[in-house]
Amino acid sequence: MSEFENTTPAGPCGDAPRNVATARPEGAPRFPDGPAADPAGAHHERRIRSFQPRRSRVTAGQAAALRRLWPVWGLDIDGLRTLDLDAMFGGLPVVLEIGFGMGEATAQMAAADPGTGILAVDVHTPGQGNLLGLAERAGLDNVRVANGDAIILLREMLPPAALDGVRVYFPDPWPKKRHHKRRLIQPEFLTLAASRLKPGALLHCATDWEPYAEQMLEVLTGHPDFENTRAGGGYAPRPAFRPLTRFEGQGLDKGHLVHDLLFRRRSG
Repeated sequence: MSEFENTTPAGPCGDAPRNVATARPEGAPRFPDGPAADPAGAHHERRIRSFQPRRSRVTAGQAAALRRLWPVWGLDIDGLRTLDLDAMFGGLPVVLEIGFGMGEATAQMAAADPGTGILAVDVHTPGQGNLLGLAERAGLDNVRVANGDAIILLREMLPPAALDGVRVYFPDPWPKKRHHKRRLIQPEFLTLAASRLKPGALLHCATDWEPYAEQMLEVLTGHPDFENTRAGGGYAPRPAFRPLTRFEGQGLDKGHLVHDLLFRRRSG
């Protein structure tokens, strides 16, 4: 897979420009001023991860956005500092989004609600570059892109009651039974997330994988720090602020049911 792309001029017959991969020196960082390959390194314990880094091609536009905008709007989750969200977002309330894919829905939500800051976390380099590019083109200054493990971000880099919401849309369902321990929405994660949420803040999950939706509902309903916003319990209708994602559309085309879960951080 090429790490960088250069575009050559059009050929003598007027062919479209071609992407030509140039070799990257062995050991050199993929983007010297961009997201690190393993930002937390060996600073934190080895454990089962809920995510699987994906290797896919970074387009020329995404690479350019990473080089240009990462030093301004990007941050690596190294676990070695505490973030000042007020300084980062100019005092806006901040919602943490865990896993944003290619960032289209994140950009839409940021544009529709400029009074809320979105700290968007993912490990997918093309998606990071794409979201940065979308934010720049739309003139969004309420989006920051974080690279790395959201657990380390929550535990090591955010103070208590720092967040006004957490969004987890279409996380990896890890469908095989032996992999269920890798699912993000577990009691331990909920306890950690609750410690970083302000009282009354929303935890919003969505999935099109029915067994995972059932597990989410069970662990959220049973957790003492959260209460269901839906009277009588159960799943919630998709709220207007969550746009339909491309991933969701693909699932709906296959006949999948999409479940939203909206739970509030209890006071006290």
